[in-house]
Amino acid sequence: MSHKIDNVDEKIGARIRIEREARSWSLTDLAEKSGVSRAMINKVERGQSSPTAMLMARFSGAFGLSMSTLMARAEMQEGRLLRHKDQPVWIDPDSGYIRRHVSPASDLPMDVVHIDLPPKTRVPLPASAYIFLRQLIWVLSGRLTFTEGDITHILEPGDCLELSTPNDCVFANDGNEPCRYAVIVLSKR
Repeated sequence: MSHKIDNVDEKIGARIRIEREARSWSLTDLAEKSGVSRAMINKVERGQSSPTAMLMARFSGAFGLSMSTLMARAEMQEGRLLRHKDQPVWIDPDSGYIRRHVSPASDLPMDVVHIDLPPKTRVPLPASAYIFLRQLIWVLSGRLTFTEGDITHILEPGDCLELSTPNDCVFANDGNEPCRYAVIVLSKR
């Protein structure tokens, strides 16, 4: 499995470099727009460091893309069918959360992502990751504590929340069992 993860890190790094160069940005430009150091950007682009969820959110916000779109551009081929065995999987090295891109890459302005959030885990993300899109969070199992700005929502299985205006947010699993949820992302591509 580590080979697959390493390959994903290399693909993500290459995609970040492609997105940066397509905008004629230097490392300094991306660092200023994302709040990520030049050294870390360089490591990620070379596939020498696995980006965290926070870093991916900062990169996607700087590029004006959803995290799902940035990841899909890095990992997937176009097509109407994406079999479970071919769905790109990424593991956040900080939190251990597992992100599976469920929806096929297509011209639909929607992505579906499945998240496994381990027990006793918190994943903060900046508002910049959500500026260009709308999202729904649908809890499949476990309990998710989702904080957006000053508002906290406790979501149980079957609950579905539409995110409001972009705020810094935290996805938290305060329980002893994994929390599984889907994020449905609507964006302009």
